[in-house]
Amino acid sequence: MRASKGVRRWLWVGLLVAFMALAYVPPAVAQDGVPRTVTADDVNAIAQKLYCPVCENIPLDVCGTAACADWRDEIRQQLESGMTEQQIVDDFVRRFGDRVVGTPQDPALRALSLVTPYILIGVGLLLTLGVIWRLQHRKGNGAVPPSPDPADAGRSNSSYYEQLQKDLEGK
Repeated sequence: MRASKGVRRWLWVGLLVAFMALAYVPPAVAQDGVPRTVTADDVNAIAQKLYCPVCENIPLDVCGTAACADWRDEIRQQLESGMTEQQIVDDFVRRFGDRVVGTPQDPALRALSLVTPYILIGVGLLLTLGVIWRLQHRKGNGAVPPSPDPADAGRSNSSYYEQLQKDLEGK
């Protein structure tokens, strides 16, 4: 059982590393050191990962308020100055709090927030399976009357019949 837990743990670590590798975006400066032109796609790639600090649950790239337009322009300026995506996100988190990114920036809290739903689903499934298993075994463990001995068949049935007659007559 321990080997299974160890394998699962390494699988989660591998998935986390793969996710972090896919989330990397190179800085806004080209390899030759010359700043490149920042496009609207570059700005929106970062803005879609941020939520509007004013409006609730609206990504920064689609929010139509003037404040969000200013923040998108600020992202453009930060990219032109050579800041990386993570530096820009960290700047927004520092100024507005974790609510602008939707997930915590602390790696431990982020892992916990991403894994917790799966843990809860697993626990729910285990509890459901446990209840089903108990119900199935409870049905099988019900009181089963002993099979009558053929030699006593006439006697035992007659004693039950006599007792039933007495109860019906009120004696």
